[in-house]
Amino acid sequence: MTYPLDLTGRVALVTGASGGLGAQFARTLSAAGAAVVLASRRMEKLKTLRAEIEGQGGSAHVVSMDVCDTASIEAAVAQAESEMGPIDILVNNSGVSTTQRLLEVTEDDYDFMFDTNTKGAFFVAQAVAKRMVERSKNAGETGFVGGRIINIASMAAMKVLPQIGVYCMTKAAVVQMTKAMAVEWGRFGITSNAICPGYIDTEINHHHWDTEAGKKLINMLPRKRVGEPKDLDGLLLLLASDQSHFMNGAVISADDGFGI
Repeated sequence: MTYPLDLTGRVALVTGASGGLGAQFARTLSAAGAAVVLASRRMEKLKTLRAEIEGQGGSAHVVSMDVCDTASIEAAVAQAESEMGPIDILVNNSGVSTTQRLLEVTEDDYDFMFDTNTKGAFFVAQAVAKRMVERSKNAGETGFVGGRIINIASMAAMKVLPQIGVYCMTKAAVVQMTKAMAVEWGRFGITSNAICPGYIDTEINHHHWDTEAGKKLINMLPRKRVGEPKDLDGLLLLLASDQSHFMNGAVISADDGFGI
């Protein structure tokens, strides 16, 4: 008996898809057969990724989205569905951080992180879920087979880390948000789950691992290594697939044991 994680015929929206984890998530979903909608403010990078995915035989579309602007969110989701069809899978990935002690945090710093990581993630999920709920209510006409919302939190939601305290707070809120979504939207056939990645080597932090501070951090990790974006592929595909239909409200750490 086999359990194929085949997403053929599904449409997946990935926010923050212009680089890092978001770009990898988009590639992975496309390789599994999904048509992907790439969302970000950095349109040129999205177009480059779209060309890469299409060059490998996948289907991709780009939309401009600023998750700090609810009008932009609504317009992007509407455009995605009008051009690609109803969204079946949301990977809610946009996120930002600053490095500073709590006594140094300004109101602008605080709003910058909460507006993107928490408020933005909520309203993206809400915009997609409204459409999923409507499809569920009209399932006889639309053939709705269930929606998948995957919120990208962080192991920092589970373990407070120095100098990124506000970031930790935003991601802890994402965890509770995921559980609230699971409670309210589960009855419509929508599952909401969260992934809490550990330290992953991406274009944003790649230079850090060769610094003294980066090497010190690596030595603190259980297996003295950082992950690669592809290390989340299996978990992402599981949560996006039909095989995860009994998982709702789960908060899954993928941090190589750092949070233990």
